[in-house]
Amino acid sequence: MSKKPKHNPRPWGFLDEFRGEGKFFNSEWPTLNEQFDITTARFPNNKVFEAFSPKHEVFTYKEAQAIMKGVANKLYEMGVRHGDKVGLTGKNSPEWAIAYLAISYAGATIVPVDYSLSDDVIAHLLTFAEAKVLFVDEEKINRIPVELPKISLDGDGENSLLKMQSTEEHQIELSTSKDIAAILFTSGTTGTPKGVMLSHENLTSDVWQAQGLMNIYDDDVFYAILPIHHAYTMLAVFLETIASGAKVVFGKKLVVKQLLKELKQGEVTMFLGVPMLFNKLIAGIMKGVREKGPIVNGLIHAMMGLSGFLKKAFGLKVGKKWFNFLLKKVSLDKIRICISGGGPLPASTFKQFNQLGVDFVQGYGLTETSPIINLNPIFDYIESSVGRVLPGVEEKIVDPDSDGNGLIYIKGSMVMQGYYKNPEATAEILTEDGWLNTGDIGHLDSRNYLYLTGRQRNIIVTEGGKNVFPEEIEDSFQLYDDIDQICVRGYVADAAKKIEGIMAIVHPSDACIEQYKDNMAGLLDHIGSIITEVNATFPSYKKIRKLALYMEKFPLSSTAKIQRFKIGDIDESLTKMI
Repeated sequence: MSKKPKHNPRPWGFLDEFRGEGKFFNSEWPTLNEQFDITTARFPNNKVFEAFSPKHEVFTYKEAQAIMKGVANKLYEMGVRHGDKVGLTGKNSPEWAIAYLAISYAGATIVPVDYSLSDDVIAHLLTFAEAKVLFVDEEKINRIPVELPKISLDGDGENSLLKMQSTEEHQIELSTSKDIAAILFTSGTTGTPKGVMLSHENLTSDVWQAQGLMNIYDDDVFYAILPIHHAYTMLAVFLETIASGAKVVFGKKLVVKQLLKELKQGEVTMFLGVPMLFNKLIAGIMKGVREKGPIVNGLIHAMMGLSGFLKKAFGLKVGKKWFNFLLKKVSLDKIRICISGGGPLPASTFKQFNQLGVDFVQGYGLTETSPIINLNPIFDYIESSVGRVLPGVEEKIVDPDSDGNGLIYIKGSMVMQGYYKNPEATAEILTEDGWLNTGDIGHLDSRNYLYLTGRQRNIIVTEGGKNVFPEEIEDSFQLYDDIDQICVRGYVADAAKKIEGIMAIVHPSDACIEQYKDNMAGLLDHIGSIITEVNATFPSYKKIRKLALYMEKFPLSSTAKIQRFKIGDIDESLTKMI
């Protein structure tokens, strides 16, 4: 393989040679299965899926394609036809990926469901989606209460994925690029769930337009550690891999020790994660540096500053060479690019990774946008931004305030087709001319870089009529070790005047709780002192006025986001005014 020394702004251009009558596809963008066929034709012997736990498995593109087509024909024999829905739930694995694409080869619609949900909720979602067949891990195959034919992803019986292949080739009606490829459930597990309908074109166009701001090569190795049913991992890891001839290594648990082992074992080059993970990694690196003593600590920080300047100002990447001894300790020495998504990232974390020589960027998107719509180019990144608007995407700010912050609207080929069986919810966020209301607040600069402020539904309106975004305040606490989790929200400061104040609900770190286990008042004062320190950096209308300690872990989504509306009652004895 010959790597291009400069970035290619139109990396999908090569698809032209595969497009046309009698070729691989005949539309603007290929379907998922057409894309896999194209990549298999280009790189048949490249490894595509690998896992080390619980057993070592590896598949080449050619091997995986044969299994996918065999399973697709088996689905046909089971009665699955064009447009039917097929459920898929399980831990990250090569079998999950093979089943996903086999469903596409069958002309059906994939319904990937969060494996961490309760069995009853999974059944509810599958029933709502009208699934005809279910692929599921062996441990839950008899637990999920739905009357569906079930195929085991990881079992070794006759109903297992790798044994349920048909040698018959049926006349399967394949999907077009405009057909629905997948229905992804975002929120609402009771009542009427929100199932985001994404077409093949939505997904494949987003894959390639994201590469308009980033080089990906066929010898890259991605790491799937976040749940693969989620739009972020599905697109930015799994689908980017199979479009590029690269390989994906599957991890099952977000445990740092296991993660570092698999990064090293898999020789991973593309590492995608959430802010919490990257904050932990950089904190561990910096702690090791401090432990070397003040002279070495000062020297390394000075060198990091110089490294960051040379990279930013002149494009000289010296950090990887200078700091390889630090990166090697956390298995990051082989990493080419780290990408953070799924939540806000401290600019300091972004900056320090780049100073150490790892190309580190962040992006922004929604399940409803397939999901990527903004990405920081590694060759022109801005630490405080979530990235530049992708090629082919239109982005506008509606009703901006005096600071230029307003609702972010999106238009482009990656915008969803709507919510499944929910036209009312679709009409609420999708205009007739194709603009999607993201529900997020932010502003664009003159070069189309986006800066996020917060979610519209989370806005706190203070006494002076000022809008305060909780996420903006929460971000300031990410690197305080004594605060494990923080949720900022409004409280009724004056019911008669309908005035909201700002409160912080804090779950302290385990070490902090242990230190103050016999002195709750002392713990409250200690966390209060951190709040006061951060408050000093805010204007008066953004200052936190009330603190509440929460001694249980906050409820999290499968991508480690705090589910702020599911936090339980506050113990008033563990509150204080600041």
